[in-house]
Amino acid sequence: MQAVTRITGIKQKAAWDQQVLPPVENVRPGLWSIPVPLPNNPLRYVLVYLFELDDGVALVDAGWNTEEAWGALNGGLAEAGGSISDVRAVVVTHIHPDHYGLAGRVREASGAWVGLHPADAALLQGRYVETDDLVERMGELLAISGVPEDRRPDLAQASMEIRSLVSMAEPDILLEDDQKIDFPGWDLRTVWTPGHSPGHICLYSDQHQLLLSGDHVLPRITPNISFHSQQIANPLGDYLESLARVRALDPDEVLPAHEYRFGDLAGRLDEIEHHHADRLKAIEEVLAKQPGISAWDMTLSLEWSRPWDQIQSYMQRAANGETLAHLVLLETRGRVRREAGIPARFYLAESASG
Repeated sequence: MQAVTRITGIKQKAAWDQQVLPPVENVRPGLWSIPVPLPNNPLRYVLVYLFELDDGVALVDAGWNTEEAWGALNGGLAEAGGSISDVRAVVVTHIHPDHYGLAGRVREASGAWVGLHPADAALLQGRYVETDDLVERMGELLAISGVPEDRRPDLAQASMEIRSLVSMAEPDILLEDDQKIDFPGWDLRTVWTPGHSPGHICLYSDQHQLLLSGDHVLPRITPNISFHSQQIANPLGDYLESLARVRALDPDEVLPAHEYRFGDLAGRLDEIEHHHADRLKAIEEVLAKQPGISAWDMTLSLEWSRPWDQIQSYMQRAANGETLAHLVLLETRGRVRREAGIPARFYLAESASG
């Protein structure tokens, strides 16, 4: 479904259409958005949000650890009237490198505290430090998915190349659900929204009717919701439940981590839910025609945003994880059954095929 979301970040949207970096913007009094570039990435940039405090500034997300990103972050701070030494806090919405990568470097330069949800904090060592087990388990999952043997090493290692984009920083503060954020002068609270990552959080201000949505809700695309070796329960089920949590907030404006600001959260949530309902239906239709298909062959049977041979390896792996997440959700709903093996085979459940 094509997004018809009400756009409030007019300059951001114009820059997106022109494929250029958007400007640093004063979104509200005391609140700025700073685009930090993501070279060679279809998302192009992450939007770091800067909150003015009485004794400095605080950041939500940080960008990934490259010199270009560091320069853009410092430039944005200067345009907002500050510098890196003014940063008192970095709240990270989730563990992915484009959000977490520069947090450690910012802390080293400023003494700021870093905050992260405990579910993501628990994954840091295995994701960015001692990664051998992660790669091994990913290889096993790819085999179960039916990925051809000659492709597995490439896909299993695909995300290791971006490990260097993270300046490792164990959080100083663990941010639980519905926790007041220590940004003096602001009434921000956390909203735990697992799905895109186990510990993803949004931030909500009732006073200002603002939702900082991280990657949980974006104006144009849906975030990747993957079943993978660090997220192995029911991530899509978690994600859909998390959408219901933010639906209850009804903010005037949503400040996402990518693309551009928008309004009409409820309308955008409808679009996202319809997208996943359509994807679940498409998977059931494939299973009706090809009973016993593997997750990988299912992935190849589905439509994606660009031709498969134009999708980078780490995104092909993410696509397979997304297919698995949909299959797992259908399994929990009694619509699909799985036959264990290498690879696992999927079938419509008898209750779904009649």
